[in-house]
Amino acid sequence: MTLAAASHGFLSPTGVEIAFLLVGLVTFGAAVVTVTTRQLVHAALWLVVALGGLAVEYLLLTAEFIAWVQVLIYVGAVVVLILFGLMLTRAPIGRSPEADSANRWAALTVAVASAAALVWVVVDAFRTTWIDLDGPAAGSTAVTGASLFQNWVLPFEALSVLLLAALVGAIVLSRKARPARAGEASPGGASPSGASRSGTSQTGGAR
Repeated sequence: MTLAAASHGFLSPTGVEIAFLLVGLVTFGAAVVTVTTRQLVHAALWLVVALGGLAVEYLLLTAEFIAWVQVLIYVGAVVVLILFGLMLTRAPIGRSPEADSANRWAALTVAVASAAALVWVVVDAFRTTWIDLDGPAAGSTAVTGASLFQNWVLPFEALSVLLLAALVGAIVLSRKARPARAGEASPGGASPSGASRSGTSQTGGAR
């Protein structure tokens, strides 16, 4: 161990650690805005910022494969699917009273409990796991790909089917037949008001 490595500590962070902290703060802020904004499209765009920040964090941790998977799948597929769902279903862009159940405290309680359970599971699973940074790379593309397509292939395919079902459901909801309103054209092309006007003119001509 060199003298520079020995003197390095919590009070003397490196440039990578400072960048990691700054990007983490931006990502956290984008995530907070995502769940607090009243505009659905703005929420989707801030979600892009949050997911992109996670990809940058992976790059700073020298996990290039996971970073590009984050960009291709989440930023390039999931967010696009959300935007297509908003457009195809013609969802309200602004705040919609019909979509607000006013159960904010219950939702906050469930969110905090879920976050606590997730943190506890992760800490309990990796409590005694240590990574040797001076040894060979343990997160290479070959190792990650083998673990993904051998141990996690079923959840991976289940997620693909779930995304496909969400896209198909959005298309089905967008193609539902709407009831004809007064003044709209009939399937034959003539509107009811136009038919009544033509009938009146014919009666006047007969007279």
